[in-house]
Amino acid sequence: MHTDIRIQTEAFDAAAEQQALMRRTANSGAAVSFTGFVRGRDGAVPLAALELEHYPVVTENEIARIVDAAARRWPLEACAVVHRVGRLKTGEAIVWVCAASAHRKAAFAAAEFVMDYLKTEAPFWKKEIFSDGTERWVEAKQSDRAALDKWGTP
Repeated sequence: MHTDIRIQTEAFDAAAEQQALMRRTANSGAAVSFTGFVRGRDGAVPLAALELEHYPVVTENEIARIVDAAARRWPLEACAVVHRVGRLKTGEAIVWVCAASAHRKAAFAAAEFVMDYLKTEAPFWKKEIFSDGTERWVEAKQSDRAALDKWGTP
């Protein structure tokens, strides 16, 4: 299985990323991708930006562990994760996940699994910066933790 895991400050082109990933697969009949964006609001006050921090080697290793867990559950041809860090404005892409497999059900399930685990297990710290100048560190949401329950132990 081909994997590509990158953490970067630069913007990415999801379509170009998917084309590059698919050139590395031999038997993929399906590729499911997800692109997450910085929302414009998470409450009453509009968001101006989101700032993400991480521990370089630790974060890549944890994402690799998540991708490996997906590959043990589903017959994947390829899986990629591109995650941005630094200061991102609203509307900017923050994460892209793609799972490729011979069949669609495996690709859908693996992409959802990877994203669910990224939201809760990958060591990123997010700070919301609001249009009124206030800032707040984002805490884990119960709904994200509940999403993990359906997968059991990776």
